[in-house]
Amino acid sequence: MLKYRAIVMLGAFVLDLLLGDPTWLPHPVIMMGKLIGFLEDRLRRIFPKTDRGERIAGIVLVLIVCLVCFGIPFLVVWFAYRLQPYVGVALEIFFCGQLLAARSLRSESMKVYERLINGTLDEARYAVSMIVGRDTENLSREGVIRAAVETVAENTSDGVIAPMFYMALGGAPLMFLYKAINTMDSMLGYKNDRYLWFGRCAAKLDDAANYVPARLSALLMIAASAAGFDPANAFRIYKQDRRKHASPNSAQTESVMAGALHIQLAGDASYFGKIYKKPFIGKPDREVEDEDIPRAYRLMYFTSFLGLAVFAGMAFVLNILQIIRK
Repeated sequence: MLKYRAIVMLGAFVLDLLLGDPTWLPHPVIMMGKLIGFLEDRLRRIFPKTDRGERIAGIVLVLIVCLVCFGIPFLVVWFAYRLQPYVGVALEIFFCGQLLAARSLRSESMKVYERLINGTLDEARYAVSMIVGRDTENLSREGVIRAAVETVAENTSDGVIAPMFYMALGGAPLMFLYKAINTMDSMLGYKNDRYLWFGRCAAKLDDAANYVPARLSALLMIAASAAGFDPANAFRIYKQDRRKHASPNSAQTESVMAGALHIQLAGDASYFGKIYKKPFIGKPDREVEDEDIPRAYRLMYFTSFLGLAVFAGMAFVLNILQIIRK
């Protein structure tokens, strides 16, 4: 499997750029979400409704989801390679292409941009609500733009660079495991009454899984910002604001994006009707504008291409080391 990994990475990246996430094709993350929802419902019935009971139930859910989402792809891909290496390569390209999100990030963020340009603010609020977890019904025009740019920045890591990193290390099975962890966090990792204890394990595991990829993503984005942006300011704001978030990872790429675009991101946000105080990231060198959304996705693309080169090279080196050991 390692022998073909660089080819798989290139093929998966091209497949994502060409197809994205067509609605007619069942998506693995949707299936993961259904599994997580099913298990949450059942485990909440089984375990006592105490802090300890919910914490244990959350741990059990994480273990089952990780086992299923790693084990099944591993067995399927292993059997495909045993059957015929080219079948295995094709299957891995298909699986991994589905789990990359560069094209869908562009498409969804541009829906927000198009509603801002050609539609109404309410339509733009609805469009951005499809890609963010915060409340959007009262966002100003500038708030909508910031939310879209922040999502592109954060998901440059979560949706592109981190999956490629794990693809390089362990192919489709490890990539599936990472996306399962990421999906659990997006569904359960809230600090509210319902998920404070039940989602604790999922949230902590996601922090651990993203720790290295988030920092690699930030460094890659700083390098990529040389393609028409401001790498010096991107690095300056990164050093200054990369820890200005409750998550140890989210501000890594947000700070780079803010610096590269010379805008200010983050600040207070509403979740489930409650305002959460958050520090600003970056400096307001200028007001945010509609064009910051396409600028953000262009920087995401440059970062993705650079990441592909780095991680495909890493997979190639791992293959060479394996050959030498033999």
